[in-house]
Amino acid sequence: MSNQTDQNAYSASKIKILEGLEAVRKRPGMYIGTQDESGLHKMVYEVVDNSVDEAMAGHCTEIDVRILPENIIEVRDNGRGIPTGIHPDKGKSTIEVVLTILHAGGKFENDAYKVSGGLHGVGVSVVNALSTYLEVEVHQEGKLHYQKYQAGVPVEDVKIIGETTHRGTVVRFRPDHTIFTTVDFSFDTLSARFREIAFLNKGLLIRIEDQRKEEFAKHEFKFDGGIVSFVEYITESKHPLHKVLHFVGEKENVWAEIALQYCDTYSENIFCFTNAINNNLGGTHLEGFRTALTRTLNDHLKKDQTLFKKQPNGLQGDDIKEGLCAVISIKIPQPQFNSQTKEKLVNAEVKGLMQTITGEGLNRYFEENPAIIKKILEKCILASKAREAARRARDLTRRKTVLEGGGLPGKLADCSEKDPEHCELFLVEGDSAGGSAKQGRDRNTQAILPLKGKILNVEKARLDKILSNEEIRTLITVMGTGIGDDEFNVEKLRYRKIIIMTDADVDGSHIRTLLLTFFFRYMKPVIERGSLYVAQPPLYLLKFGKEAVYVYSDREKDEILKARPNDKVVIQRYKGLGEMNPEQLWDTTMDPKERVMLQVKLQDFVEAEDTFNILMGDEVSPRRRFIEANSYKVANLDL
Repeated sequence: MSNQTDQNAYSASKIKILEGLEAVRKRPGMYIGTQDESGLHKMVYEVVDNSVDEAMAGHCTEIDVRILPENIIEVRDNGRGIPTGIHPDKGKSTIEVVLTILHAGGKFENDAYKVSGGLHGVGVSVVNALSTYLEVEVHQEGKLHYQKYQAGVPVEDVKIIGETTHRGTVVRFRPDHTIFTTVDFSFDTLSARFREIAFLNKGLLIRIEDQRKEEFAKHEFKFDGGIVSFVEYITESKHPLHKVLHFVGEKENVWAEIALQYCDTYSENIFCFTNAINNNLGGTHLEGFRTALTRTLNDHLKKDQTLFKKQPNGLQGDDIKEGLCAVISIKIPQPQFNSQTKEKLVNAEVKGLMQTITGEGLNRYFEENPAIIKKILEKCILASKAREAARRARDLTRRKTVLEGGGLPGKLADCSEKDPEHCELFLVEGDSAGGSAKQGRDRNTQAILPLKGKILNVEKARLDKILSNEEIRTLITVMGTGIGDDEFNVEKLRYRKIIIMTDADVDGSHIRTLLLTFFFRYMKPVIERGSLYVAQPPLYLLKFGKEAVYVYSDREKDEILKARPNDKVVIQRYKGLGEMNPEQLWDTTMDPKERVMLQVKLQDFVEAEDTFNILMGDEVSPRRRFIEANSYKVANLDL
């Protein structure tokens, strides 16, 4: 070994100790999940969750959230307020302890909160660390306590600044734009979360107001029916087979409330919550519920000899999913999640307890309502037959290996790049536009799949019928992900970007909507990972002599014409992609350096679910009402 000193040697001096909230600012992703829009909105949820904990403890009835100018968030509740006394261990105000020390909170012992949204205790202190400034007001025992922070550091000690007749806590903060990729809050995203919270906390009033524009946007949520109202909201535009089935139960400190309803639709919608926190990846409570539901339905199937003869092998888990809408809400003293983002519950003991609670509740209800269990079983038996048919049809969509002598569909013009991260797939309307796209593309990274006509409306069909549609089978084969709960794997997606490119007319809009419906219903992970886009081809070509200007909206066209009133102009309206030659299509719509694309995002699943059901479902009246309510938003309509 060399005796020379290595300046870069790994030694004690290289170990950096991050004090207080410095670690949060250094590695924010470890505490807030992401630094994009998702992490930004979690900042608000962390603060609101504290108010919700007060509501679940019976001390808070109202929560007000305001988005102020400059994207400042204000959360106000009428709970007990953060304790204001001197903390016995830290020797300073408990307000400052809660706001500046990780893992400091009233949730580790069950004295202050029997249940709460989180166990980690990092919530509001992390929000403080990741904000340029935060100020807190505590209204308690007639006194108004106040403290302000910058980047998590107190500007001054907690002080009393006046008297008050109110009680509760007010937190006001502005996220740090140097940490987050965006600090622009979405009113719709926040509203969706607060609507869920109101459903889960019967009688809790939550108001949200966006004050960033002259005309304030407002929502007010309060549901006296709780999660029964939640299920009714989800199934409002569908055909339910029965009234909402609702029951509650408690076993060994696990309290569960379940509401479910079967509809004549083909998709499943289950929402899982632990202590009012949305677990969008499910967890042990969902596993217990599914196991109990499958077992209970099979038990009742065996009791009905007529139905049992139709399904002698019983029902599988996938058979009971079709048309099921359910909300599962549990409350436990010590929740454990897969991460600080709390997307999945991992308490092992919950699964067995949920099986017992669910089984008892279902059996009690079905014994009292034999007609309802019969309808549900008939629905599940039909789903089982369709599942078997879908399994056979799905085999046709699997990509054959080289040894089998197969390959990708002939209509696909694939790219030469093999790394999916650098590949794009354009779903193009019609052979004419497909031809232009094939000629104008970058053959190294861009693949073209022309689609013939309109694909099947998957909202009105089971999977077996869907897989009989040639265009859909081709699309599934090209993407490489497979389809169906037991096969779909988003990691096998052959292209990092899937780009829908249709004409700017009514037919093009319809095809785009049909494709979006398919992805939403059967390939949602493609949307969730940010891989689905909608191309924005130009609406107009403005020719000022030899100068050509492509325009993408009527507003842009009007502004250009207004700015050049004396110029002679020839206006060409593009209704179809096929009207552009390959060079024009590349320059305007496909060139990564110049093109404009919309990324498809799923911000409010409940609203998206309802919208697809209204627009693509069987019911005409809800669709008419939707069109009447939203017709003012139409910018271009070609008849």
